[in-house]
Amino acid sequence: NDWHPCINTARINASNPCSEYMFLDNSACNLASLNLRKFQDEHNDFDVEAFRRAVRITSTAMEIIVDNSRYPTPQIAKNSWEYRPLGLGFANLGAMLMSRGLPYDSEPGRAYAAAVTALMCGEAYRQSARIAADATGPFAGYEKNEEPFLRVMRKHRAAIDRIDSALAPYELTQAAKESWDDAIAIGQKYGFRNGQTTVLAPTGTIAFLMDCDTTGIEPDIALVKYKRLVGGGVLKLVNNTVPEALSRLGYGEKDVEAIIDFIDKHDTIEGAPGLKPEHLPVFDCAFRSSAGTRSIHYLGHIRMMSATQPFLSGAISKTVNLPTDCTVEDIEDAYIQAWKLGLKAIAVYRDGCKRTQPLSTTLKGATSTGQLAGADPLAALSPEERALIEALRERQGKPKGPPMATRYKLPEERHSFTHKFSIGGHEGYVTVGMYEDGSPGEIFVRMAKEGSVIAGLMDSFATAISLALQHGVQLSVLIEKFKGTRFEPSGFTGNPEIPLATSIMDYLFRWLSLRFQSEGAERHPAARAAQLDLPRVPLMAKDPVDASSIPVIDAAAIKDRAWVQETDAPPCHECGTLMVRNGACHKCPNCGSTSGCS
Repeated sequence: NDWHPCINTARINASNPCSEYMFLDNSACNLASLNLRKFQDEHNDFDVEAFRRAVRITSTAMEIIVDNSRYPTPQIAKNSWEYRPLGLGFANLGAMLMSRGLPYDSEPGRAYAAAVTALMCGEAYRQSARIAADATGPFAGYEKNEEPFLRVMRKHRAAIDRIDSALAPYELTQAAKESWDDAIAIGQKYGFRNGQTTVLAPTGTIAFLMDCDTTGIEPDIALVKYKRLVGGGVLKLVNNTVPEALSRLGYGEKDVEAIIDFIDKHDTIEGAPGLKPEHLPVFDCAFRSSAGTRSIHYLGHIRMMSATQPFLSGAISKTVNLPTDCTVEDIEDAYIQAWKLGLKAIAVYRDGCKRTQPLSTTLKGATSTGQLAGADPLAALSPEERALIEALRERQGKPKGPPMATRYKLPEERHSFTHKFSIGGHEGYVTVGMYEDGSPGEIFVRMAKEGSVIAGLMDSFATAISLALQHGVQLSVLIEKFKGTRFEPSGFTGNPEIPLATSIMDYLFRWLSLRFQSEGAERHPAARAAQLDLPRVPLMAKDPVDASSIPVIDAAAIKDRAWVQETDAPPCHECGTLMVRNGACHKCPNCGSTSGCS
């Protein structure tokens, strides 16, 4: 939490399952990743300005997506809109370092990765500050967190000075310093639009779509690996960066071809003809190949994460791979070293520790755990394990019903309030009981002038709705189901916010939307934004009215409001076009038919 920019709101308690997103509880982060290899020129040098432009464009697009996303719960939606966290990251770092002839587990490799990460995060925060200055202001929770936010920004900037300038390219570190200096200068004056901007996600799936040889911040699993497919079969994956790395290291065309042929035949580069021993670390991978002895030490993974962590808003989703013969003490030391080096998260994996794994360095390991096709996969299990799996299979084969929901009753003493309404001359009262957080948990409806049948039906309906709310059904789902229903009594209500209701259910759920939904109003957001603030005009004007003082009605605003009014209108019985309100009735804008009015 020392690096948490919004600590005045709440502390960080946990991460998402992949561990890269660490922020406030009940918030969401939209992720995006850039393929680092796409920013290298023909000499595999890094194009700083192209990377900066990509970060700015992607950050802006992600910021736009925040308002246009749908969230699973109202609380997640509220926090995501108020703090607007982003998760920009990159992929293919391992391949980029290899293409430049830099070992993954080396000081030059870590310095290069740190400089790239610092540039990405600094430019993302600079764009966030520019959006706050030029468009919409800072995120809603910024004022409350201004002091810790700027303190964390300065910590990010200070970390750049600890990058070894003798190992990292000057143009990269200088660009990162410029981006951070601008971000802090603009942010101190205008604030920042986003509560956080960068994480390093695993990119396990999208890396294939982006044509990456390596995922996220990972090195390659192996120069040749076999991927077990869900639908059956095996896919052989070959690292395509090796020829470029060999050329960068000074090997001729014939030597490169000979080494690549050796890799294809033996699934390893160790022992390849003409390869110098001092160049072997460049091609070290996370797993030891079946015919080799080398792999990246687990401390190499942790040190790479430590080099980039100071330049990330969130954390890093990365696997610290250990060989099959590692010890308990090795795993214990991995966790301790990760804590000492300031990592926010770590995930340890010992090769072969699971019965099956998606990637393997051998063809045998990728095919049915090494067994022949048609062999019984349960044969190696104990009788108790086989019985359990067979019982689970039998249960899965049965028709599935809805999942069981847990009922959360309201406390014995709870806050409630009562609202009086009138629809077409029929008066009624609705009482809403609330949980501690102010959300509705029960409703009671009482009609003033109705007989026992209607009263019983309304009581039963209110009980059903109360049970639905207490079993976790979202209020928004109920509102969408019952809003717009049509039956008597209907008509004018006397409520200026809901002037006309098509039924008691229509009124009740539109009123619940006004009172409890996070939008705070029944109308569509477009219509609320277009709400006209017209001045009151006296019945008898004593003085001439200045025409310039009368607001001009925007046609687009009228169009938005008309569209919202049509959302509960019936279709035309003649042509099927959605009708528009015409006084107390509806009129078809297409053929002119009405719903009963002249």
